[in-house]
Amino acid sequence: MRWRTSVWVHAAAVGAMTLLGACGGVASGQDPVRFDEQAKTFRMDGAGTTYAFGVNEKGELQTIYWGGALGKDDKLPAAHSSPEAATFDPAVNTTPQEYAGLGAGMYVEPALKVSFANGNRDLELRYLSHSTASDGLTVMLKDISEEVYVELRYSIDAATGIVGRSATIENRTKEAITVEQASAATWNLPRGDDYTLRYLTGRWAGEWQLQQKKVQPGATVLESRRGSTGHQNNPWFAISRGDIGRDNAGENAGEVWFGALAWSGSWRITVEQDQVRQVRVTGGYNPFDFAYKLNPGERLSTPVFYAGYTAQGIGEASRRMHRFELTRVLPQAPKPRPRPVIYNSWEATEFAVDEAGQEALAAKAARIGVERFVMDDGWFGARNTDHAGLGDWEVNRTKFPHGLKPLIDSVHALGMDFGLWVEPEMVNPDSDLYRKHPDWVLNFPGRPRTEGRNQLVLNLARPDVRAYVFGFLDKLLNENQIAFLKWDYNRNWSEPGWPAVAPDEQKKVYVEYVKNLYGILRELRAKHPAVEIESCSGGGGRVDLGILALTDEVWPSDNTDPFDRLKIQDGFTYAYSPGVMMAWVTDSPSWVNNRTTSLAYRFLSSMQGSLGVGANLNKWSDADFATAKDLIAAYKQVRETVQHGSLYRLVSPRDGSEQSVTESVALDRHEAVLFAFLHSSQMFYPYPRVQLKGLDAGAQYRVAAISGALVKGSPEVESGAYWMEHGVDVDLRGDFQAAAFRFERAQ
Repeated sequence: MRWRTSVWVHAAAVGAMTLLGACGGVASGQDPVRFDEQAKTFRMDGAGTTYAFGVNEKGELQTIYWGGALGKDDKLPAAHSSPEAATFDPAVNTTPQEYAGLGAGMYVEPALKVSFANGNRDLELRYLSHSTASDGLTVMLKDISEEVYVELRYSIDAATGIVGRSATIENRTKEAITVEQASAATWNLPRGDDYTLRYLTGRWAGEWQLQQKKVQPGATVLESRRGSTGHQNNPWFAISRGDIGRDNAGENAGEVWFGALAWSGSWRITVEQDQVRQVRVTGGYNPFDFAYKLNPGERLSTPVFYAGYTAQGIGEASRRMHRFELTRVLPQAPKPRPRPVIYNSWEATEFAVDEAGQEALAAKAARIGVERFVMDDGWFGARNTDHAGLGDWEVNRTKFPHGLKPLIDSVHALGMDFGLWVEPEMVNPDSDLYRKHPDWVLNFPGRPRTEGRNQLVLNLARPDVRAYVFGFLDKLLNENQIAFLKWDYNRNWSEPGWPAVAPDEQKKVYVEYVKNLYGILRELRAKHPAVEIESCSGGGGRVDLGILALTDEVWPSDNTDPFDRLKIQDGFTYAYSPGVMMAWVTDSPSWVNNRTTSLAYRFLSSMQGSLGVGANLNKWSDADFATAKDLIAAYKQVRETVQHGSLYRLVSPRDGSEQSVTESVALDRHEAVLFAFLHSSQMFYPYPRVQLKGLDAGAQYRVAAISGALVKGSPEVESGAYWMEHGVDVDLRGDFQAAAFRFERAQ
């Protein structure tokens, strides 16, 4: 996060749930994974979903079915390759293969492409063997003649029906081969021409913008070539049937196939409709500038590509993703702790941190009920601006004469834990580290080294760089009582060279860098299990299921304007849970666009996620402190529901809507929290009636205002059916107004 100046992925792999959530599970007495020996078909079931594939007459692994749950005793037909569409379209192009090599006249997107030492680039993969487990299976494929093997791994989560797939490519030939393209999986949808694709795009300070387009013949490519996940595209997709048009169409009904790639480096997802209207989604490593040399006996494992299905609309697709992330992906799964209310010092002090100033801010933060105090940039080395010091991770003794301990002790005495900002993967050229090790950055010898925010990217693929980064972080955590690291990453790659290794090994940097990043995070968490970590990359530049398997929360955007955040947070929740979405209350007017909003409005916008405060408390009035204290206390009462409940996007803020409404419902439905926002009143129109969702229709619920009011005469206690069918009338008029209510099951 910097705005003023400009698991290995298999650690996230999932198994069957033993406790079934609201989505339901496998039918009683039914195995989640079954193999029909006679038909040579595999079937996986979970949460009202069936995923099935088989071995066809050519030995290819072929998708048979993916959709709503089939009957327990339904017999699936044996797989059979598709006929040629024409002499110009061999069957290999129209058969929906699970994992196809580029060969035999294939023109559509392959899952795997390799080059052999003799110049051969043809690869035809055939079924060899398989083994099953309680939560998934492994299938081994082999080329028709070369000793190249591909191990495909499948898992299914019984509570959400989300399937995880990945691949490991092994070279058993006697010479090196080069992997030029490696995907985790290809997902094949039922043949059709009425599909709509949704995906997320953006830029710095404008992330998480939902896009939708009709799926048409040809390919739509979603990707990052930046060395990291990127702000511009996120590795998530959702494909629904026939609901292109207004944004909320399909929110609560209709078939949706959805998925996300667990990878924090350069990635690509290709959505393709072929000449016979077959839709396939292929995702994995980005093949741009990619080549991974495999010597004899070596293996390359892909990320995991997760995907699911629902017939209950894009809203239910999001809720399944949220439940999956909370119970199967996050480090604290299956029961992550509620995120604490944090204060971050950046807006108040920027680089001008010192012991006295931070202690004064901490005292003010404690007054309003903050639980975690985080000191941001400027505490180390010669770090007085963003031009110097990055990489020199020693406490600045001018600012902190006795180290960090006195400040940390003060924070603890105030009843808060202590967090710290770090940016471990970067270095300023004006630093002792760079002067000592100029070869440690990504670079091409003899070529310019492009700076971004006055910094270069350390080549984490190097073992010595990995050791340095882990070493200083481990030392920092050993010597100080630090409960939280805000791990920042403020630029993308350039000159991605690795001159310390042979030229034909250098493009491995795209994989080895991220592999070492994951390794450092995993090792730190093992050695310091109480420390929590946030993934930040100038906002939402590194948010994906790979990094979420090793961090506890993410920073969606440096844009903290509360009105802009409504749309940003709305887009974020299509793919990711509010339980990991940090949302700060900052100063007004907003630095982004000079917009002025009330403190209550800013709080209610942020209370839809994991609440933080980033304003300059030195400028607050007594009234501001009182408002903040009341709203933080109210948030603590409902945060379990907000962070870990079921989210319903009732009214979208997109496409110029004057309103935005979200509702979070506790998993046991004992309470719901409603947030309502109004951009600007027009022509004396009242606020639209809001109908809740997800309540227990037969239970009685008492409504209480967190902030704002319902229209005069509204009932206080009614049934869940009443609140869902009749709805509520919120009393909102004016510009940038907001209200929030708690619906609690009456005794």
